[in-house]
Amino acid sequence: MATEKQAGSPTKGESIYLAIGFLRRPHGVGGEIIMDLHTDFPERIKAGRKVYIGEKHEVATFGTIREHGDGLLIKIRGYESPEEIGRFRNQWVYVKAKEVPPLPEGQYYKYELIDLDVVEDNGNALGKLVEILETGANDVYIVRDETGKEILLPAIPPVILNVDMEARVIKVHLLDGLVDERNS
Repeated sequence: MATEKQAGSPTKGESIYLAIGFLRRPHGVGGEIIMDLHTDFPERIKAGRKVYIGEKHEVATFGTIREHGDGLLIKIRGYESPEEIGRFRNQWVYVKAKEVPPLPEGQYYKYELIDLDVVEDNGNALGKLVEILETGANDVYIVRDETGKEILLPAIPPVILNVDMEARVIKVHLLDGLVDERNS
């Protein structure tokens, strides 16, 4: 799912948007555009789905959708030519966080983890989770303490022990040699 940078930093009361794709370029003459997928749930991308495009979160509705390589060919209702759809080139496609279905117990959207306190299994406070990097093999959590010092934690089971959403705490175990520090 989306990282803090992709979702933005909403002010109180403002909607949280989650990036689900990135629009590349028009394809063919019928008004389709190539979309790279940036979601763990591509099956939720369907015709008729309301989305928000670009930094201004312009409301749009998906028309036809079909697979194309590693991504999708998307038609947006009301845009019939490559010239018309081209206005969305190189823009993010978002959905509102409140419009996505809840995950099964014990699973969380990445944006829900941002700002949780991170503590070691011995009780030592490490700081707050401020960003999640998607590296391919596994995510990396960036934890920043009150002095601005950052620790990079791999999001793997031996390190991430427990997420308690009610207490807003992530319990971790620091493995020798695995933790990278920035600003040291």
